Amino acid sequence: MSYKNTFIAISEDSTAHSGVVPVPRNGKPTIASIQYDLINNNPYKYTQEDVQFKTYLVKNQIELNETEEMRKQFFAKPQACFRASPLVKKYGWGIHYDEQGKIALFSVNSEEYNRFLQLENVTVIKGMRSKRK
Repeated sequence: MSYKNTFIAISEDSTAHSGVVPVPRNGKPTIASIQYDLINNNPYKYTQEDVQFKTYLVKNQIELNETEEMRKQFFAKPQACFRASPLVKKYGWGIHYDEQGKIALFSVNSEEYNRFLQLENVTVIKGMRSKRK
Protein backbone atom coordinates (compact mmCIF):
# COMPACT_ATOMS: atom_id res chain seq x y z
CA MET A 1 0.00 0.00 0.00
CA SER A 2 1.40 3.34 -1.00
CA TYR A 3 0.44 6.63 0.59
CA LYS A 4 -0.74 9.74 -1.23
CA ASN A 5 -0.43 13.33 0.05
CA THR A 6 1.38 11.97 3.09
CA PHE A 7 4.57 12.88 4.92
CA ILE A 8 6.45 10.34 7.02
CA ALA A 9 8.33 12.22 9.74
CA ILE A 10 11.36 10.72 11.43
CA SER A 11 10.77 8.26 14.25
CA GLU A 12 10.21 9.60 17.77
CA ASP A 13 13.31 7.81 19.00
CA SER A 14 15.57 8.87 16.14
CA THR A 15 18.71 10.64 17.32
CA ALA A 16 19.32 12.34 13.95
CA HIS A 17 19.40 16.14 13.93
CA SER A 18 19.90 16.37 10.18
CA GLY A 19 19.67 14.08 7.19
CA VAL A 20 22.68 11.77 7.07
CA VAL A 21 23.65 10.11 3.79
CA PRO A 22 23.84 6.34 4.36
CA VAL A 23 27.00 4.76 3.00
CA PRO A 24 27.70 1.22 1.81
CA ARG A 25 29.13 -1.14 4.43
CA ASN A 26 32.14 -3.32 3.65
CA GLY A 27 31.96 -2.17 0.04
CA LYS A 28 28.40 -3.41 -0.36
CA PRO A 29 25.34 -1.20 -0.59
CA THR A 30 22.93 -1.31 2.34
CA ILE A 31 19.17 -1.10 2.05
CA ALA A 32 19.37 2.46 3.38
CA SER A 33 22.09 3.51 0.89
CA ILE A 34 20.17 1.99 -2.04
CA GLN A 35 16.88 3.60 -1.01
CA TYR A 36 18.61 6.94 -0.45
CA ASP A 37 20.32 6.90 -3.87
CA LEU A 38 17.14 5.92 -5.70
CA ILE A 39 14.92 8.52 -4.03
CA ASN A 40 17.41 11.37 -3.67
CA ASN A 41 18.64 11.13 -7.27
CA ASN A 42 15.08 10.83 -8.62
CA PRO A 43 12.73 12.97 -6.49
CA TYR A 44 9.07 12.29 -7.25
CA LYS A 45 9.95 9.79 -9.97
CA TYR A 46 9.30 6.54 -8.10
CA THR A 47 6.56 5.15 -5.90
CA GLN A 48 7.30 3.30 -2.68
CA GLU A 49 6.77 0.00 -4.53
CA ASP A 50 9.20 1.01 -7.31
CA VAL A 51 11.91 1.78 -4.74
CA GLN A 52 11.25 -1.42 -2.77
CA PHE A 53 11.52 -3.57 -5.89
CA LYS A 54 14.59 -1.77 -7.28
CA THR A 55 16.24 -2.02 -3.84
CA TYR A 56 15.61 -5.78 -3.85
CA LEU A 57 17.16 -6.10 -7.32
CA VAL A 58 20.27 -4.09 -6.43
CA LYS A 59 20.76 -5.73 -3.01
CA ASN A 60 20.56 -9.20 -4.55
CA GLN A 61 22.62 -8.26 -7.62
CA ILE A 62 19.83 -9.18 -10.00
CA GLU A 63 20.00 -7.67 -13.47
CA LEU A 64 17.84 -4.58 -13.63
CA ASN A 65 15.69 -6.06 -16.39
CA GLU A 66 12.41 -5.64 -14.55
CA THR A 67 10.04 -8.39 -15.43
CA GLU A 68 6.43 -8.08 -14.46
CA GLU A 69 6.45 -11.68 -13.21
CA MET A 70 9.43 -11.11 -10.86
CA ARG A 71 7.74 -7.97 -9.51
CA LYS A 72 4.51 -9.90 -8.88
CA GLN A 73 6.44 -12.59 -7.00
CA PHE A 74 8.23 -9.96 -4.92
CA PHE A 75 4.98 -8.29 -3.87
CA ALA A 76 3.21 -11.62 -3.28
CA LYS A 77 4.79 -11.39 0.20
CA PRO A 78 3.87 -8.37 2.34
CA GLN A 79 6.48 -5.60 2.32
CA ALA A 80 6.98 -3.11 5.14
CA CYS A 81 6.05 0.47 4.28
CA PHE A 82 8.63 3.23 4.52
CA ARG A 83 7.57 4.00 8.10
CA ALA A 84 10.00 1.14 8.86
CA SER A 85 12.77 2.41 6.56
CA PRO A 86 16.13 3.11 8.15
CA LEU A 87 15.98 6.49 6.40
CA VAL A 88 13.26 7.68 8.83
CA LYS A 89 14.31 5.57 11.80
CA LYS A 90 18.04 6.27 11.84
CA TYR A 91 19.24 8.67 9.16
CA GLY A 92 17.02 11.73 9.67
CA TRP A 93 15.05 11.78 6.42
CA GLY A 94 11.36 12.53 6.08
CA ILE A 95 9.58 11.03 3.07
CA HIS A 96 6.89 12.93 1.19
CA TYR A 97 4.35 11.15 -1.01
CA ASP A 98 2.71 13.42 -3.59
CA GLU A 99 -0.83 13.05 -4.94
CA GLN A 100 0.36 10.28 -7.27
CA GLY A 101 2.23 8.39 -4.55
CA LYS A 102 5.65 9.42 -5.91
CA ILE A 103 8.23 10.09 -3.19
CA ALA A 104 11.03 12.50 -2.27
CA LEU A 105 13.34 12.93 0.75
CA PHE A 106 13.68 15.91 3.07
CA SER A 107 16.24 16.36 5.84
CA VAL A 108 14.78 16.76 9.34
CA ASN A 109 16.55 20.13 9.72
CA SER A 110 15.28 21.61 6.44
CA GLU A 111 12.64 24.28 5.93
CA GLU A 112 10.75 21.95 3.58
CA TYR A 113 10.55 19.23 6.25
CA ASN A 114 9.03 21.67 8.73
CA ARG A 115 6.65 23.02 6.08
CA PHE A 116 5.25 19.52 5.44
CA LEU A 117 4.48 19.20 9.17
CA GLN A 118 2.24 22.30 8.92
CA LEU A 119 0.34 21.64 5.66
CA GLU A 120 -3.35 20.91 6.11
CA ASN A 121 -3.71 18.86 2.92
CA VAL A 122 -0.87 16.48 3.86
CA THR A 123 -1.32 13.63 6.33
CA VAL A 124 1.65 13.43 8.71
CA ILE A 125 2.63 10.11 10.27
CA LYS A 126 5.73 9.22 12.24
CA GLY A 127 8.24 6.58 11.32
CA MET A 128 8.22 3.44 13.42
CA ARG A 129 10.25 3.44 16.58
CA SER A 130 13.52 1.51 16.58
CA LYS A 131 13.04 0.35 20.16
CA ARG A 132 9.99 -0.75 22.02
CA LYS A 133 8.91 1.41 24.92
